[in-house]
Amino acid sequence: MKAIKSILAIALLMISLGGFSQNLAVDTQNSIIKWHGKKVTGEHFGTIKLKDASLKMIDNAIVGGEFTIDMATINNTDIEDATYKAKLEGHLKSDDFFSVEKFPTSKLIIKSSTPFVNNVANVKADLTIKGITHPLEFEVRKMDTKFTAEIVVDRSKFDVKYNSGSFFKNLGDKLIYDDFTLTVAIVTEK
Repeated sequence: MKAIKSILAIALLMISLGGFSQNLAVDTQNSIIKWHGKKVTGEHFGTIKLKDASLKMIDNAIVGGEFTIDMATINNTDIEDATYKAKLEGHLKSDDFFSVEKFPTSKLIIKSSTPFVNNVANVKADLTIKGITHPLEFEVRKMDTKFTAEIVVDRSKFDVKYNSGSFFKNLGDKLIYDDFTLTVAIVTEK
């Protein structure tokens, strides 16, 4: 009985001092990141995989998290022709875009978030691509053990210059828009 009282006292003390802390294991195999880029004459989309990930919550707020993205896994899913698909994937991995040989991973580090209200929280994070880090803010939705977000990234901030109107003029129909979207679904283990 004394042991139970001691455990309850410790639990109440932890909650009063800083809430209930929880390190969530991320299921990288079932989590998914979809990318979507647009240009004047069309669009391309595909997937990219997490190399490793962690997520930390206190009470009802995300207080930390680190997501390492394996840039070598850039995959195009809208092109059926194998030759053109491989050509686009190779181009995205080249120095024209993400310089995957020099920068094999990108990283998102969560700094803070608001508490979840109606399963929605606003998150502040740092994104590093090609060794360049910039802050981001985005909305996260929580559904049981799954966290989803749509993150808009301005590639020009990360020195991804190819056919960008921020770096080159008079591109006409060769222009590729700077913003691309990452639709993220992070699955945590129960």
